[in-house]
Amino acid sequence: MPQPRFLILADGDFRPMTSKTANSVIRYCGDRVVGVVDSACAGKTAQDILGFGGTIPVVGSMAEGLALGPDAVLIGIAPIGGRLPEQWRAWLLEALAAGCDLWSGLHSFLGDDPALREAARVACRTIHDVRRPPPDLSVASGLARSVAPFVIQTVGTDCNVGKMTAQLQLTRGLNGRGARTRFVPTGQTGIFIEGWGIAVDAVVADFIAGAAERITLEGAKDADVVMVEGQGSINHPGYSGVTLGLLHGSCPDALILCHQASRKHLGDYRADAWMEIPPLADYIRWYETAAALVTPARVIGICLNTYDLSEDRALEACRRARLETGIPATDPVRFDDPALLDAIVTARDAYLVGRRGAGRGPGTTTAP
Repeated sequence: MPQPRFLILADGDFRPMTSKTANSVIRYCGDRVVGVVDSACAGKTAQDILGFGGTIPVVGSMAEGLALGPDAVLIGIAPIGGRLPEQWRAWLLEALAAGCDLWSGLHSFLGDDPALREAARVACRTIHDVRRPPPDLSVASGLARSVAPFVIQTVGTDCNVGKMTAQLQLTRGLNGRGARTRFVPTGQTGIFIEGWGIAVDAVVADFIAGAAERITLEGAKDADVVMVEGQGSINHPGYSGVTLGLLHGSCPDALILCHQASRKHLGDYRADAWMEIPPLADYIRWYETAAALVTPARVIGICLNTYDLSEDRALEACRRARLETGIPATDPVRFDDPALLDAIVTARDAYLVGRRGAGRGPGTTTAP
């Protein structure tokens, strides 16, 4: 896919917890973001709103955003009810007429909107509905368990706790150590950042594991370590099916558990949260048991999201997680703690020894 300069549409909801897609694109592709459209925060910067993103401006209208010179408009939030607001449709038509492509991760595909589709045709522009699954997916067959690289998947205590961010941070760290590490996107935001992948939550249930298997096999090409982005949570009443399908399709060798340290209930950033989050040790047991139904995988570390805590409280949360579980725990965005990277390298080296002992060859890995 191309590498355009994005104008992000996040009108009315550009905030740390509610504009996940916008925020992650700004964090990891900020040099390709010209601005954010949000009439509620116009005049501020991404730094003012998120605490990162520097001087990326927030503007109040599409016209102001188009004046910044984008090549594409990226939808950075999910509109309320999942429906495209009429104001947004008018803005997207304006963007197409100005020569911009459209990038969307919504469940409702922009390319299926007759007015937008026709406007894109007339303007010779492209609509990228990155959540649209490939048409030729099949059921999983366990092929991912035989790839040579060491496969690590993030799993979570809830949705929106930082599974993708943790993998991207760890991928950076491992590549910095010389281990060829590839991030495998399984959601729309990761696809925006990496330019490939499959959004598994948009796949028909029978083929979720097959989609996970396909992209794990793709990620294993020319890699020492494959970092598969996790989705949902094993005990989430709405998304556990996606979580399990992804786990069994990607057949990881190890797991990283992700948790927002201040969160007490599943979805407690929403008004109707009611399920308490169990102890981390329970999640470790559940995920290892669920993984072992297809192929064994241990939880080898914990990534905490501590964005809303003071530094002292964040460090204390990491300490408590280590004491509770007996494995490394840190916030990889906030702290430069090598313990989790060390644990990954140690687990990968033990994996390679096991493969050689089983006569399966040395794989492609060279120790960093």
